[in-house]
Amino acid sequence: MLTDTAGIHHVTGIVRDAQANVDFYATTLGLRLVKQTVNFNEKFTRHLFYGDETGSPGTALTFFPYPAEEPGRPGTPQIRTASLVIPPDAVDYWLDRLADRGVEVDGPFERFGETVLRFSDPDGTDLELVTGESSVEPWFDGPVPAERAIRGIYGVTLHSTNPFVTASVLDTLGFDLVEQEGDRVRYRAPGDRATVVDLLDRDGEFGREGAGSIHHVAVRVEDEAQLYEWHDLFRERGYDVSRVKDRHVFHSLYVREPGGILFELATDGPGLTFDADPETLGQSLYLPPWLEEDREMIESQLRPLDLPVGVGGDEAAGGAEDNDGVGPSRDDGLN
Repeated sequence: MLTDTAGIHHVTGIVRDAQANVDFYATTLGLRLVKQTVNFNEKFTRHLFYGDETGSPGTALTFFPYPAEEPGRPGTPQIRTASLVIPPDAVDYWLDRLADRGVEVDGPFERFGETVLRFSDPDGTDLELVTGESSVEPWFDGPVPAERAIRGIYGVTLHSTNPFVTASVLDTLGFDLVEQEGDRVRYRAPGDRATVVDLLDRDGEFGREGAGSIHHVAVRVEDEAQLYEWHDLFRERGYDVSRVKDRHVFHSLYVREPGGILFELATDGPGLTFDADPETLGQSLYLPPWLEEDREMIESQLRPLDLPVGVGGDEAAGGAEDNDGVGPSRDDGLN
């Protein structure tokens, strides 16, 4: 029997520069770089994962760097914003920290009774820090004091071409309509972290996927058996749904709902620490067993990364230059 999702598993974006991405998310925002691996569909493209100490479900932001990627254009259908949780008394700290690092901030302002700071990463990805409660423990060894540190994902904002259909999909997944403020409709999952999806009920120009856009949002599923049940349900309803895929650290499937939003459904396990030393997460390029024999060739195509203190110091992983193309397999997972 299908069970409701507990909330968001991870959020994945597209960027240009891997080094700028690491500098911003690991140093400025103080998230732990828990895994640097490659896109399993395009082994010469990095895949970077950030989160809490172990990159647990509900904390992970992940990125595909494509150096030659054209800028994205905000619009529909898109996942417009990824929001992260900060403690209620940390707003002034983050205002100062972001300003000191040259990050322009919109806010603070109030939304649904919570304080919000809005800003962008170096590629223009729309981000928010939102005050709230979370069961997530901060990364205690990071560059941000633990009492002020980010505590996982808060939620995402969706701008669908058909908000009524997208709302139906959210309901099917287990998100409940809880409140509305203007043209922003809030849905919440029953979990203890990363539970919020805001759906914008407004018109908009069509956007374009590219650097600075969010590719997909993944929601949590208990196990692989449930994935097959979800697969059958979405296929019966005529949705564009992928087969179940082995992502090594979890199993997942993708569904493109009629409003244009790409959802991934991902299992909680085995997890980002699977087959890895928790003490050295993110310090070197991780490859699944089926790519390990190509390590020398793969590393020769990847520009080295200078890792921040606490994530491997000045050690670098990789070799020459990153793949400078978009890559033929940056797909939506549906093939």
